[in-house]
Amino acid sequence: MMNLELSDKQRTALADMLDTSLSALHDEISHTDTREYREMLRERQDVLTEIRTRLH
Repeated sequence: MMNLELSDKQRTALADMLDTSLSALHDEISHTDTREYREMLRERQDVLTEIRTRLH
């Protein structure tokens, strides 16, 4: 496990970027027909969601 110290500004910027990425992933998942690609996107979504949750 790695610890990363962020300032409030950095934490806010990272959270905003994660929110944007998660929103885009949600849209892409809903428009993807390929099962394998959709599963890969969902895994990425899970990882980003976990990171977003840990920021708080």
